[in-house]
Amino acid sequence: MSEAVYRVLAPARRTTSVVFASPHSGRAYPADFLRQAGMDARAIRSSEDAFVDRLFAAAPDCGAPLIASLVPRAFVDLNRGPDELDPALIEGVGRGAFNARVASGLGVIPRVVAGGRPIRQGKITRAEAESRIDNAWRPYHARLQALLDEAHDGFGEAILIDCHSMPHEVLAAGRAGPGRQPDVVLGDRFGAAAAPGVVDRIAAAFGAAGLTVARNVPFAGAYVAQHYGRPSRNRHAVQIEIDRALYMDERRIEPRPDFDDFRATLAGVIAQIAAIGRPGAASGAQRFAAE
Repeated sequence: MSEAVYRVLAPARRTTSVVFASPHSGRAYPADFLRQAGMDARAIRSSEDAFVDRLFAAAPDCGAPLIASLVPRAFVDLNRGPDELDPALIEGVGRGAFNARVASGLGVIPRVVAGGRPIRQGKITRAEAESRIDNAWRPYHARLQALLDEAHDGFGEAILIDCHSMPHEVLAAGRAGPGRQPDVVLGDRFGAAAAPGVVDRIAAAFGAAGLTVARNVPFAGAYVAQHYGRPSRNRHAVQIEIDRALYMDERRIEPRPDFDDFRATLAGVIAQIAAIGRPGAASGAQRFAAE
């Protein structure tokens, strides 16, 4: 692809170790890809985390960068590893160890969109798959890594907030209590990707805004949290999933009339999350271990 594959909204001055990322909100569909897809434009957009980049656009005002993909998830999934190749979709790929994401059609080059609907008939070449990875996946992750390295160099720690949305219908498995469904699910891979103190503060920020929070069920974090989360090295990664019904019409893939109100609510949450990564008297490792 010759077009830009991501954009970075940078603060005038970085004041926090927090980096926000939106890997699934891209909506620049290549024309050839759409022509080959066996579904209409609305159906193919069903896997998008639509408008999440807009929800977190206040990050630069809080001293933190936001990196957002411009390439859609149906084309290449930035929350998968480059080796998560689907033999049912890509020619010349052998069957390796079982991978549940790949088996369900949700590898780095997805075979299906939401609801298991196939994106196209037949396979693509290995060269096409590698081209998508080389021209979209690698540039995005190179820039994300650079932003995290800059945070770590400047603040002694890096806190990645990986921003996503979740279909309302899947939330029953993540109930936070009897009769309650979570508005937000935080995924830290059950403690492997972030220190408890980081996750506690993020949960408190959403809770203070009146949002119900669950952890790791039904979403514990995928490639991004697994790859970038190294709390023992002061590198923390937390995946955030927000109920789409709070801000959009899921069937039409359109913002709700009160979208701006919800975005204003999130602006306050973003400010509190950014404050987690501001310099203090102690180092990040000491701060978060002590909580």
